[in-house]
Amino acid sequence: MISNRKVQHVEICLYEDVEAFTSTLLEDVVLVHKAMPGLSFNEIDTSTYFFKKKISAPLMVTGMTGGTQFLGKINQTIAEVAEEVGIPMGVGSQRIAIEKESAAESFKVVRKYAPTIPVVANLGAPQLARGYGLKEVEKAVSMIEADVIAIHFNPAQELFQPEGEPEYPMAILEKLRDISKSLSVPIIIKETGTGISMEVASLMSSFGFKNFDVSGQGGTSWVAVEMVRDKAMGNWKAKSASLFANWGVPTGASIVETRYSVPEAFIVGSGGIRNGLDVAKAIALGADVAGMANPVLKRAMEGKDSLREFFKRTIFELKSAMMLTGSKDVESLKRTSVVIWKGLKEWMESRGISLSTYEKLRKRER
Repeated sequence: MISNRKVQHVEICLYEDVEAFTSTLLEDVVLVHKAMPGLSFNEIDTSTYFFKKKISAPLMVTGMTGGTQFLGKINQTIAEVAEEVGIPMGVGSQRIAIEKESAAESFKVVRKYAPTIPVVANLGAPQLARGYGLKEVEKAVSMIEADVIAIHFNPAQELFQPEGEPEYPMAILEKLRDISKSLSVPIIIKETGTGISMEVASLMSSFGFKNFDVSGQGGTSWVAVEMVRDKAMGNWKAKSASLFANWGVPTGASIVETRYSVPEAFIVGSGGIRNGLDVAKAIALGADVAGMANPVLKRAMEGKDSLREFFKRTIFELKSAMMLTGSKDVESLKRTSVVIWKGLKEWMESRGISLSTYEKLRKRER
């Protein structure tokens, strides 16, 4: 059952070693220090906009879960604190609630406890290949009164999932383009831990999609999550999954490739974002906001106070990075001086992206 799988996913993310199988490459991004910032700490403005709604910081909780009463409690905790802090929140795949009405409440709880923040609905791309259309996508949106919907692309996870559905024909994009013309909200093209390359970003852009959640490699590996499930079920895919656990485009590289190939894109930089300095680096590198999932889940399980403290510390760290780079607001942070070296520089060079060209692109108005 899907509900059992969703609970297993959460438990594995909480208690198994499924993170950081490879680097995000964000350690190869250095924000250049300014000994004379030219501003006071209390002048710094971390607010920005997420699909026309003002938010307190360039940070969001990316979609994770929902589908059972237990998972609904997690969504409620996150929603309450995200509303207090003033940052967007996504939910996990709503397929279960489309197909099983009793599961809908575990998603609806988000808008109930977060009445004003941007909320992101979520459905998987393979479902479009299996019959979903505008009706189901709109149902996911209306279920939580969402401001935007993420359509997630997870071919690596589907391949190694015991009950996976690795169906990704090009017809999906044609169908999604048609849906987008009548859909009431914008669409985010979202990966799930293995990143978006410049080829895929360009392809999506050619179909009219310019909002991305890169969800790069370096955070939770969903191939590794399925590997744990494979082992527990005695599934023959387990050994193969271990070979691909570090598969993907690292988060830093994915941000660069997406920005480079679709300069006008709105980008959520997620995948292994673990603190406020990571947030600042993701923004300076080319993202519009940064996204977090696993660290939020772990604090939510500890309770609202733990999650509040985590967000407080994360935003303080972001603000500290802004202070030390002389960035008075998020737009200034997007244009602050950075050094890109080591592995990320080599990645860019091997992909034909010159540092000088990207520097100009990174600092342009967006």
